[in-house]
Amino acid sequence: MTITTRPRTIGELRASGYRVLSVKEEMRKNLVQKIRNGEELFPGIVGYEETVIPQIENAILSGQDVIFLGERGQAKTRMARSLVNLLDEVVPVIAGCEINDDPFEPICKACRDKVEESGDEVEIAWLPRDRRYGEKLATPDITISDLVGEVDPVRVAEGRYLSDELTIHYGMIPRTNRGIFCINELPDLAERIQVGLLNIMEERDVQIRGYKIRLPLDVYVVASANPEDYTNRGRIITPLKDRVGSEIRTHYPQAVEHEIQIMEAESSHFSTDGLEIVVPQFMKEVIAEITQLARRSNDISQRSGVSVRVSVSNFENVLSNASRRALRLKERQAAPRVGDLEAIMASTCGKIELDAVGDVKEERVVQKLINAALLSVFGDYFDAREFDQLVAGFERGLNVQVGDDMPAMEYVNQLSKVGGLSKAIDKLNGRGSPATIASSIEFILEGLHLNRRLNKDEVRGRVRYRR
Repeated sequence: MTITTRPRTIGELRASGYRVLSVKEEMRKNLVQKIRNGEELFPGIVGYEETVIPQIENAILSGQDVIFLGERGQAKTRMARSLVNLLDEVVPVIAGCEINDDPFEPICKACRDKVEESGDEVEIAWLPRDRRYGEKLATPDITISDLVGEVDPVRVAEGRYLSDELTIHYGMIPRTNRGIFCINELPDLAERIQVGLLNIMEERDVQIRGYKIRLPLDVYVVASANPEDYTNRGRIITPLKDRVGSEIRTHYPQAVEHEIQIMEAESSHFSTDGLEIVVPQFMKEVIAEITQLARRSNDISQRSGVSVRVSVSNFENVLSNASRRALRLKERQAAPRVGDLEAIMASTCGKIELDAVGDVKEERVVQKLINAALLSVFGDYFDAREFDQLVAGFERGLNVQVGDDMPAMEYVNQLSKVGGLSKAIDKLNGRGSPATIASSIEFILEGLHLNRRLNKDEVRGRVRYRR
């Protein structure tokens, strides 16, 4: 059906043979079609293909409400919002209805009265899928009126009785009727509010100011929670847990390549006239590895988690620091170097919680992660023994200086004096430009230093590598 040929009244809709499906039937139908066509269920979600997504598909095929259990930054809300893509493009509703009533079976009194009076002549509207999603962050100050509804004093002042269903101002859940409703951080809801949600999900009986009405809402409920809170000892009532069909555990990226994909996709991209930014693969791996190591660090609280936003923010700061240097040195190309990793202090310290005993500073923990990540990635590319010729040159008195104030061409000039670096740079695919050569040189020298093959001194704001 096109916009011009869509039925405009209940009678025309009935004559067209249109069949209204429940939300769960609708989502199931569209999921089946996507699976048959080989379409992605969650475009842009990386690393869940073999773990989380199959569980979501099972839940939808079973017609079950779901709760995503996971720490912060695990794409729980993004997946909930993406479920809207499983709804039909548009569905018919009674025109002007506050709760998107099914034209064939209206549930609110206003629409029932309208159908009783005008029958098949009642006008319908077509509701797009993006308006069929409701979301609420659970906070302690939420009331049952916010979610379910309240008596509207204005309507009472107009002369209606309190017992009149038409005095009701519907809350967020009824207004999401025939759609998807998501509650983030479910355990943060007060227990009495959880009881109200329990009735919505199962019994369908809703009480508003002592007036009992029956609203058989058609809502697909999605919730999110931290696993630590979603327990019998936590802040969740057991009967509500029993009503949720599937509990789906999310996780952080399990591979560095997945971390890099998310990091590149989610980072802010700005262009600067006259400046090109090139990011060597090994630097992306170092930034991603820092986050991966943080998730295994005994110094960092794993209860609060280490979000993938740490990788995204670190990536952005490292690129910004490289761009700032290139602009200051009037270079046309920028590539992040090892020295730029200092910029992640600001973007990491605020996102981690220390779990160490004693007076341990965040900066020291982050520097420890940086060194460990550099050592790990260096080991993926090289064996330190490959550089015996280079180290022998340093033993004969050679030293190399690097620094944030050094143009990339100075690195290129030093390269001609240092034997044993050329093949290593080729192995890193660092020959593209002076900027990438400079990045490669710093990475190799710092890797040798961390492998205890070279010493490092700071001299007048620059770093000198020597034997």
